[in-house]
Amino acid sequence: MGQSLEQKIATAEERISKLGSALTALSGGVDSSLLLALAVRALGPNRVVAVTALGPVESEEDARSAEDLAKLVGSPHRVIHLDPFEIPEFPLNTPQRCYFCRRQLFAALEKIRVEEGLATILEGAIADDATDYRPGSRAALESAVGRPLAEAGFTKEEVRMASRLLGLPTAEKPASPCLASRFPYGQAITVEGLEMVARAESLLHSRGFPVVRVRHHGPVARIEVPSEQIPRVSAEPLRSEITAALKEMGYAYVSLDLEGFRSGSLNEVLPKRGNQVLPERLDEVVPLSREDHQTK
Repeated sequence: MGQSLEQKIATAEERISKLGSALTALSGGVDSSLLLALAVRALGPNRVVAVTALGPVESEEDARSAEDLAKLVGSPHRVIHLDPFEIPEFPLNTPQRCYFCRRQLFAALEKIRVEEGLATILEGAIADDATDYRPGSRAALESAVGRPLAEAGFTKEEVRMASRLLGLPTAEKPASPCLASRFPYGQAITVEGLEMVARAESLLHSRGFPVVRVRHHGPVARIEVPSEQIPRVSAEPLRSEITAALKEMGYAYVSLDLEGFRSGSLNEVLPKRGNQVLPERLDEVVPLSREDHQTK
C-alpha cells in the first residue's frame, strides 16, 4: 500500500531535516514552492536560502510569485540573473537543450551554496517527471542536487493537495515551464521569439485562459488551450481579436491545435523505443550523495 499524503510530507521533511541546511531553487511554480515551504518547516528559516534565477526564458509572473512565496514562509531570498544565450548550445535548441540550461543554473547555485555555507542544493522535481523526457535530470545528477519531493514519491496532484493543506497560494497555479519549451526542437531560439511568446501568452491569460501554450513555429503561432475551451477561443469576436493581436506581435499565421493543451507536446516528435523517449531518459539513475559526487 502506498504512503498517504501526510506520510509523504513527513518523509520529505525527514529527508530535508537530515541535511542540516539547504539552498532551494525557487522558480515560483507549485513544485518548488512546496519544496521551500517544507524545507523551512524541516530546517527553520535561518538554515534555508531560496534562490530564483531570472532571464529571458522566465516569466515575470513566476518571478513575482517566487518573491511572494519566500516572504510568506519567511525564507531569505536571492535573485540571480542568468543568460542562456551565453551557452553555445542553447539557441541551437537540440533535444538536450534543457540539460545545458540546468547545468548553467546549478553551477551558479553551487557558488551561492558555498558562499552561504549551506550543505546542499535542492530542486522541486517530482515523481511524475520520470514519465516524460527530462534531460535536465542529468544536470541535477551530475551536480548532486537533492530531489526530496521525487524521493518521497509526490505526484503533481499530491503536490497541489499538500500545497492546499499548507495554505500556499501556489496550490492552484498552472504549470509554467520556461519559454524556450515553446520552440520545436531544431528551430533556433531568439530573444525576439521569446518576447513574442511571452506577449502572446500574456494576452491569452488576460482573456481568461490560465492554461495556455503558444508554440512558436517561426511565422506560425500554434495555440494550445484545454480541449473544453476550444469552442470559446475559436468563437467571434474573440477569435478575430486574438488573431489580430498575434499578427501585430509579428506572427504571419495563427493556428489553433484541435488536440488541445497537453504538457510537453513538442516531445511527441522525438523517436521512441517502446514507451521510452530517445535519447534515453537519464532520471532513473540513482543520484549520488554530495560526498560521492565530490570524490568522482
